Amino acid sequence: MDTSINRRNFLRGAMLTSAAFLAARRSLAFDMKRQFAPVKVARNRVIREVVGLRPYRPSGFMVDAKRFGNKLLVHNYGHGGGGVTLSWGTATLAVDLARDYLIAHKSQRPTRFAVLGCGVSGLSTARLLQRRYQNGPGTVTIYAKELPPDTTSNIAGASWSPTSVYETTTAKFNEQFHQACRISNRAFQLLVGAEYGVRWIETFELMRHEAGLGRELPGGNDLYPQIEIHRDPDNYFGFPFVKQYTTMLIEPSIYLSALLRDFYIAGGRVVVKEFRSREELARLREPVIFNCTGLGSRALFDDEELTPVRGQLEILLPQPEIDYCYLSSGYMFPRRDGIILGGTWDHDDWSLTPNPDQAAEILDAHMEIMKGLEQGQKAGAGAGAGAGGAR
Repeated sequence: MDTSINRRNFLRGAMLTSAAFLAARRSLAFDMKRQFAPVKVARNRVIREVVGLRPYRPSGFMVDAKRFGNKLLVHNYGHGGGGVTLSWGTATLAVDLARDYLIAHKSQRPTRFAVLGCGVSGLSTARLLQRRYQNGPGTVTIYAKELPPDTTSNIAGASWSPTSVYETTTAKFNEQFHQACRISNRAFQLLVGAEYGVRWIETFELMRHEAGLGRELPGGNDLYPQIEIHRDPDNYFGFPFVKQYTTMLIEPSIYLSALLRDFYIAGGRVVVKEFRSREELARLREPVIFNCTGLGSRALFDDEELTPVRGQLEILLPQPEIDYCYLSSGYMFPRRDGIILGGTWDHDDWSLTPNPDQAAEILDAHMEIMKGLEQGQKAGAGAGAGAGGAR
């Protein structure tokens, strides 16, 4: 046998195998780039328009306890655009504050609590009270004008991110805010799953200017796993700078219904009632009252700092293939009940009527983002083809 021929054949085969392996790696590297299914943004795909009023206080949310006649009144309202996000956190702060107040004043351990409001703050507070004070059925009564699915919380976009919560703060509020963020983030992690409509999802913040990359994410970077920076417009919506991270997306219709179910199972009681004066509140039988009325606190408790920030949403037909969120001048959140397009922040506007001009602006803005995605992917595909031809 000619060993030199066998050696040449072996080397030739090894070289061909190596070349094929390297080509496969190049191809695999190209194919592994994040692929984005496009959102089908079109007027004829809008299934509903909704308007909500965020309860905003420039100095931040109100968590406070004070005497109210012979009762204890605990406030938990004014979360701006972070109501769902902060719900478990501020509920914990409020319930802890009530406990500490009662201990400091040597008050008897209460056996009955009233919660005003059945949105996300009211339900979270009520559930925490049931867990802390297991006094049997009727321990907690929710008094509310509206119940899910007719609360302001049902209209929220509900991505976990405490945005538009405050304008100016104090050191005391900053401590409360960061504590509430961490408590709430952990609580939502434990609720991830279909039952509560909570899931992790990749989110992309799209930027035109590099300076935005250095901004800390709302609540602190440590609350957002896997932060990455991209400078690749061909693959990221045509934007030169993109910050990618993972957060949680909450589906309000599923989530609020599940909380209300849990409240009933634990023996909770609901009374549909609107309070028009504090004198009516004073007649309640419960010795401790938690006020979670949101914007209702402006009239009921004379909080002139509390103002509405109007938000309008255009909701498109659902697209199960959309597995990402993005934030730019507006935002896109994919939910089972539809693709949520939003991003309006109209201060001191009480109107609940959809604005046709804003609807057109929202749709146009998201159409432009999808055009950027399409053009970037075409450019990326062209570059990949050129690189393939050069190999």
